[in-house]
Amino acid sequence: MDDFSEKLAVITGGANGMGRELAIQLAAEGCDVAICDLSEDDMANTAAHIREHSADIRITTHVADVGSEEAILAFRDQVMEQHDTDHVELVFNNAGISGGGSLFDSSREAWDRTFNIVWGGVYWGTRAFLPLLTQAEEGHLINTSSVNGFWASLGPERPHTAYSAAKFAVKGFTEALIADLRMHAPHVGVSVVMPGHIGTKIVESSMRHGVIGDLAAEEKALLELAAGDFEANALTTAADAATIILDGVRANQWRILVGPDAVALDEVVRRIPQDVYGPDGLEEIMAAFGATGETVLDK
Repeated sequence: MDDFSEKLAVITGGANGMGRELAIQLAAEGCDVAICDLSEDDMANTAAHIREHSADIRITTHVADVGSEEAILAFRDQVMEQHDTDHVELVFNNAGISGGGSLFDSSREAWDRTFNIVWGGVYWGTRAFLPLLTQAEEGHLINTSSVNGFWASLGPERPHTAYSAAKFAVKGFTEALIADLRMHAPHVGVSVVMPGHIGTKIVESSMRHGVIGDLAAEEKALLELAAGDFEANALTTAADAATIILDGVRANQWRILVGPDAVALDEVVRRIPQDVYGPDGLEEIMAAFGATGETVLDK
């Protein structure tokens, strides 16, 4: 699919970050857009921007919690009704949050909430919209994993279990869909997106939706500061990430690495897979990220 004009794209987590930028860039190319998120105000801002700069585009916003299959099915039904359609050409399962880092220290509720959104949102989103994709003359499914979908760590003393487990699941699920779609819907492509450190509000959003866990006042203040730094200090902006993703879809790439840090980490993990969680591997990873201008362990 090298032309997005006169198509319809569905984007989860479309209010901010990569989802917002995907919606803006697709609309600029003549693609109608349906976004879902939890914040009506943030979605309204995204929709207003699109209407101002892409006046002929139809943009609809939908409040939906992708951690709920029922909510995703309702989102799908609203898209069909409001866009008066029985098909969509593009589905971006993009929504995500962080949290549930440790099986020992994190609450069960925080762990399950993160996993249900990051993995469940992709699975249920695919289940819900796959029939609409197959109804289109051509379609493409894009699932957002992460560098933590092939390296389950943020460093030796920072547990990252729920998010990493979910992102590994997204990566494996998407790769398995390559053969499934080839057999049953060869006109539908599929891509797994693996971003590095992108300038988004994922930390802020995770705090807002209560998956970080109970924090002391001092810890909360530090995390709020980190949330701003996470977006400001990223090597790749959300807009640049969206451009990389859309270019990858045009090229029908099943595997889309986003950011120089993602490329660097991928190279190390492939070269020394047995060592990436030990001291020698961490030294290699730090050296690789030093060459890109940051260290993943400092995220």
